[in-house]
Amino acid sequence: MAEKIQLTKKDRLSVAWRHQFLQGSWNYERMQNGGWCYSIIPAIKKLYKDPQDRADALKRHLEFYNTHPYVSAPVMGVTLALEEERANGAEINNQAIQGVKVGMMGPLAGVGDPVFWFTLRPILGALGASLALGGSIVGPLLFFFAWNIIRMAFIWYTQEFGYKVGTSIAKDLSGGLLGKITQGASILGMFIIGSLVQRWVSISFTPVVSRVTQSEGAYIDWSQIKGGAEGIKSALSQYASLGANGLDKIKVTTLQQNLDQLIPGLAALLLTLLCCWLLKKKVSPIVIIVALFIVGILARLAGIM
Repeated sequence: MAEKIQLTKKDRLSVAWRHQFLQGSWNYERMQNGGWCYSIIPAIKKLYKDPQDRADALKRHLEFYNTHPYVSAPVMGVTLALEEERANGAEINNQAIQGVKVGMMGPLAGVGDPVFWFTLRPILGALGASLALGGSIVGPLLFFFAWNIIRMAFIWYTQEFGYKVGTSIAKDLSGGLLGKITQGASILGMFIIGSLVQRWVSISFTPVVSRVTQSEGAYIDWSQIKGGAEGIKSALSQYASLGANGLDKIKVTTLQQNLDQLIPGLAALLLTLLCCWLLKKKVSPIVIIVALFIVGILARLAGIM
């Protein structure tokens, strides 16, 4: 019986160090695939001795991948465990490994952004800036060292956690644990993507549907507004009571306002679903991006958006 090949702590440390540069070759086609493949090279060299096996392994890790660069570490840990089990003869195919990566990257991306970009870094930045404003060099040093220590520690320990959990997943393939985790992660990822559509996708149709002359008192009569501070105060008071529709005598209703009253964010949702459908039909992401640029420019010139 052949001796079991196992990744040492040194091998995993090497992967974790390289994983810091996940976005070093980010591209619009497959996004972080180059950085991911670069990160896992030390493990591939240790697990596979045959050059063809190494080439096949690197090829399957050049598939599409994109998530938050720090919370990608547990995905890497699980992947290392799966690759290790595969190298030792377990029946783990390319689809299973890629399925785990795709299934986990979506939910984790939704967690990483608010935790790191919107919470931890602003807090450390504000603390460092407050010290720097007082003339202390400790401010920038505190931000630099605290941020990088937390970041590197998180990458290492979550990768180790994923590695240990991934071994259990690989041993229970016949029990369907891998499928359940992938399915659950995919469902959670879809919920997160759905909640972000309204925030990140913006479409505004500008065609005017109607123009209605408002009755006196329903709008601000700018001819009656006096100059100076009193006039500004009067205008602001009327605006607070009348709302945005009270700025002009003519109330203008656009197509976008009607759509927002029907279903807010409907156009953004339909556009997102269209892009998902095109990706499912193997349309290149670059083609979709260029098409969106062209359609947006033409629609703007035509006065539709």
